[in-house]
Amino acid sequence: MNYKPFKPAFGLANRHFQTLYSALFVKDLQLEIEIEQFELDDGDFLECTWHHKAKANRNKPIVALFHGLAGSYKSAYIQGIMRALGREDFSVVLMHFRGCSGKQNRLPRAYHSGDTYDAKLLLGHLQKTYPNSLLFAVGYSLGGNMLLKMLGEYGISSPLSAAVSVSAPMQLEVGANQMNRGFSKFYQAYLIEDLKKSLLEKYKLHDMKSFINIDEEGVKKLNTFWEFDNAYTAPIHGFSSADDYYAKSSAKQFLNYIQTDTLIIQALDDPFMTQAVLPREGQYSKKVKLETHPHGGHVGFIGGTIFKPEFYLEKRILSYFKQFI
Repeated sequence: MNYKPFKPAFGLANRHFQTLYSALFVKDLQLEIEIEQFELDDGDFLECTWHHKAKANRNKPIVALFHGLAGSYKSAYIQGIMRALGREDFSVVLMHFRGCSGKQNRLPRAYHSGDTYDAKLLLGHLQKTYPNSLLFAVGYSLGGNMLLKMLGEYGISSPLSAAVSVSAPMQLEVGANQMNRGFSKFYQAYLIEDLKKSLLEKYKLHDMKSFINIDEEGVKKLNTFWEFDNAYTAPIHGFSSADDYYAKSSAKQFLNYIQTDTLIIQALDDPFMTQAVLPREGQYSKKVKLETHPHGGHVGFIGGTIFKPEFYLEKRILSYFKQFI
């Protein structure tokens, strides 16, 4: 074992404490950032947030970040890894999924767990603009699932030197079912409200009922991921149902095709999913390293002490990428 296993902070071993700690107690880091709007070929756009933005003629390594569902630059885990990487002379860019930057995207569609198209366009742009820079990527939760699926799609043609996935729901229907049980319903309710709010904003710009055959009152009654994905995510993105969306977008089936050095970090007590999402031996390529920890919650991994936390993920991701520099 060439890494130090995660040990939760005293009093924070509970999976919900691990999951909620950063959101409740970590303050905005006030990092120096630069915003870049990246235009897409379908008329929409992505807003990217840079920290220590690279220069085209330099060879500074670049790390692309992909956030989780309803995440953004404001998410504590994003700011934390940006600061940690920036201190070690990496350039870091967060790709906001469509509509997640605080600006409504232009089209009726949004983003989903298996949507790799935008990320591929961005990575292609980075590869062309910064030809002397090594490219890396980190994906969290939904962004982790998307990243793993993309790496499988790339196969040997990946532009990335290495990648890390954290707390990815690699079998989406397992996560959707788990989020409708016990205390996990709390997370589902919070995330669904955010998704519904964003969708309702689209009704002010588009004739959404003509696209998804549900009116605003119907949207307000959606309470689970299954309901929301059946009503909106699936039809607006070309899937026949939530079942079809989950089946085609889950990263687990793509892991054997990954030819990029990839680290997958998962907590066995993640409240967003069960261990059924984890691949068995033989279900992922030799380029993939799967690290599971008894504790950590969902994108948590808070060590140290309650009043002096240590962020395990930041250290682990840094140590993993450094071996490729």
